[in-house]
Amino acid sequence: MTLGACPYCNDGVIEVRDKIVRGRKTKLYACSNAHWSSEDGEFFELTQDATCSFAIWQNALGRYGKWLTYQDIRTLLQEQELEVTLISKKYGKKIEYKKTIILDQEYGVAVLWES
Repeated sequence: MTLGACPYCNDGVIEVRDKIVRGRKTKLYACSNAHWSSEDGEFFELTQDATCSFAIWQNALGRYGKWLTYQDIRTLLQEQELEVTLISKKYGKKIEYKKTIILDQEYGVAVLWES
């Protein structure tokens, strides 16, 4: 399944790839020109034939209670930003707040904390 054009290379598309990390299933939204390998199933690195490194892990914002969906990725690819609801567990309470996330070539997505 493809979700849209890669924002960082000319001919790549963002694909959905199923991965298992630490025994859990997760999705990797990665450019078709990004080829990954792993020896232990936890640390993934680019192969020598990869021409793009763009990837977003489904659980990139998991520590804030947000798992990125197909629709989230499509919106990010089209509009370059997306407002999401994150959760903080500060002082034993769950606090919800809205933040904007943007595409980031190195980390996949970045949160704009000062928005």
